[in-house]
Amino acid sequence: MKHNNDPIVRDICIATGAVAAACIASLSATAKYLFHFCIDTQWKRSVFHQSLIAPERIEKLQQGEAKEAGEWFSQAKQPVTITSDDGLRLHGWLFDPDCTAPKPHLYAICMHGYTGVPEETAKWAHRYARMGFTVLVPSQRAQDLSEGRYVGMGWLERNDLLNWIDLIVSSDADARILLYGGSMGAATVMMTTGDPRLPRNVVSAIVDSGYTSARMVFIDNLRHSSHLPKPLAAACVDATGLFCKHYARYDFSEATCLQSLRHTVIPVLFIHGEQDDIVSSRFLKINYEACSSIDREKLMVPDARHMEASVVDPELYWNTVNTFIKRTFEL
Repeated sequence: MKHNNDPIVRDICIATGAVAAACIASLSATAKYLFHFCIDTQWKRSVFHQSLIAPERIEKLQQGEAKEAGEWFSQAKQPVTITSDDGLRLHGWLFDPDCTAPKPHLYAICMHGYTGVPEETAKWAHRYARMGFTVLVPSQRAQDLSEGRYVGMGWLERNDLLNWIDLIVSSDADARILLYGGSMGAATVMMTTGDPRLPRNVVSAIVDSGYTSARMVFIDNLRHSSHLPKPLAAACVDATGLFCKHYARYDFSEATCLQSLRHTVIPVLFIHGEQDDIVSSRFLKINYEACSSIDREKLMVPDARHMEASVVDPELYWNTVNTFIKRTFEL
């Protein structure tokens, strides 16, 4: 007896198509939500309106050296603004050297991180000011007082950093500049150090707790927060990147430090906490090995979590930083 299987095959195809369509719709809705949650600073339910990244942040800014530096920051800051390449008014703070014998033509630019504020770099800014540097602390685009809607995960901000550098060089042609960045600020610095537009005035860079790419760090955090298998987390992040490309004009895969680091020739000090659960410590090795500079150093601090290396082992941290600065600036 001959059986006609056409209706069964048709039903299977319809069911499969319906499931696939539902999956695509679900993935699209999830991706759009993640884009607004992670990148859109003006969306009221975004991470930028919540204390999810570092809820203990305010408490840490009010303790020990950070408290002293914070008081100095609030008293000594001088406002400065520039206009970004895409027409945004970006805000920053300028600080004179905080020492009895300031050295001429020395500048440090301190870049804060994701969901951060300039005050978070106060401890580093104060240290550099006490070494004789004039310090510039920008507000990253779409954060704090700077205009913008979408965070660029360092990719858009690299252009802003180049403009801040140009602001210094245009007023002091003999400027010698140190770049410092923490977390997303570190990614911003790394995406800038190998840029062909970087002027020779930039002497060296220090990057603390930096990721390799926006795609990689978002996959890590999605897996950690949602317990998703890596392929599914990657699919969600890649779909989110499509929304980011449409609205913010960049893709997560585009926001990577690797290409810049492969063209970096200035000295770079890479720092990371071994127990970092926000930006994996494995990025230290990836970034360090990608860097083409013949003068590069790395410091992994055991037991330190995200951006806490200077707190867990301050002697090791600051001895390493001070030695690096004095050597590269010949102080």
